[in-house]
Amino acid sequence: VYTTAGSAEKCAACEKLGAIKAVNYKTDDFLTELADTPTGKGMDVILDMVGGDYVQKDLKLAAEDGRIVFIAFQAGFNTEVNFVPVLMKRLTITASTLRAQSGKQKANIAAEIEEQVYPLIAAGKFAPLIDKVFSFDDISAAHARMEGGDHIGKILVSF
Repeated sequence: VYTTAGSAEKCAACEKLGAIKAVNYKTDDFLTELADTPTGKGMDVILDMVGGDYVQKDLKLAAEDGRIVFIAFQAGFNTEVNFVPVLMKRLTITASTLRAQSGKQKANIAAEIEEQVYPLIAAGKFAPLIDKVFSFDDISAAHARMEGGDHIGKILVSF
C-alpha cells in the first residue's frame, strides 16, 4: 500500500499503520515519488478522492490492467484527460458514492460491513484510528479540529 497525506505527521502515521510509503502531497509530487515502486510496474489499484489534475497522474501511475476508483472529486469534476494510457494499459475506471445509492443498497452495504468487517474489529485484527472523542457539548471544538485539518484519524462525538 502506497498513500498520500497532507503533513509529515500524517505520512508517519500512515507508515506506522503499514503503508510502504506515504507521500506528503503538499510538499512533494506524488507522481514523481511513486513512479519508481519496487515492482516497477505501477499501481494495481488507485483509490482517488481528489480528481481534478490528479486524474492524469493516476493514469500514468496505474499498472497494466490496473483499476482506478473515484469516490470523490475534491479538486473538481472537470479536467482534460489523455485517454491513450487507458487503452494502452487496458485500465478499468470506476466510480461510486453512497449518496446515489438507494436505501436498500445502503442497507445491503451495512449488512456486508457487519458480516465482513465487524468480526475483524472484534478479533482485534483491525481497529479504526480515532483522533479524539468530544462530548456533544463540545461540538464546536470538534468542528474546529476537523476544519483545522490537523487530526489523524476519526473525530468522534459522544452523546
